[in-house]
Amino acid sequence: MARLLVVHHSPTRGVQQLTEAVLAGARDDAIEGVEVVVRPALEATADDVLDADGYLLGTPANFGYMSGALKHFFDSTFLQVGGALSSTGAADESAGRTSGRPFGLYVHGRYDTAGAVRSVLSIVGALGWRQSAAVLEVLGDVTDERRAAAYDLGGTLAALLSPG
Repeated sequence: MARLLVVHHSPTRGVQQLTEAVLAGARDDAIEGVEVVVRPALEATADDVLDADGYLLGTPANFGYMSGALKHFFDSTFLQVGGALSSTGAADESAGRTSGRPFGLYVHGRYDTAGAVRSVLSIVGALGWRQSAAVLEVLGDVTDERRAAAYDLGGTLAALLSPG
């Protein structure tokens, strides 16, 4: 059975709403053969990453960056899962043990999400993960339309992993 790992830091109501919608989409009854594993960013391990076939990442935008919890997740797993940089310091996308696996990202912010998105994309680039859906960036209140987009994001990533 394929495994979708959802790593999130959901300290605010907005990110919590997006996470709930992402999980509902990933667990849609129409999607078969995919186990959805959910880990708060401070609890996710390298084994979680290595055991997964795809990833969904969720974070608030804090002071123009991803949450400290999501950064801790990357810091504590990066080398163990095969993240690598070339001799020039650029991402070595072919070296990682998880290279080529699909991922999706959702970010919630009050005023800006650009720095948070850029920082996550930089790290997953060095892991060689393949962006498989547009980044869901949500500013301000989470509307029904944005919850639906989060549901679609979760469903899209799970469907990509589904054998059927």
